[in-house]
Amino acid sequence: MSFETIRTNDIIRYIGMRDVVIIDLRDKNEYDAGHIPTAINIPYEELESEKKNLQRNNLLIFYCDRGNISLLAARDLMKDGYNIKSLYGGLRAYRGRLEHS
Repeated sequence: MSFETIRTNDIIRYIGMRDVVIIDLRDKNEYDAGHIPTAINIPYEELESEKKNLQRNNLLIFYCDRGNISLLAARDLMKDGYNIKSLYGGLRAYRGRLEHS
């Protein structure tokens, strides 16, 4: 089983969809300073203890600042049977896309 890495153009279609949870893995201060619309904040350090609150039948889309932490998180939760996607390039890539559109 593997997870998919998606590009910033792809995440737009998931915003606000039922059964999709976009998860910002950065710390609360970074999240509060700006995040992808509808994203919830679960800092990476808290993910292990919070995963019990996540539904396995939902699509979980992880992102962080640059994409490295979200890849680790996606790999770990995918092993536990969660349906995961990871945003390639993280929030920096998402913000870069917005600036160039």
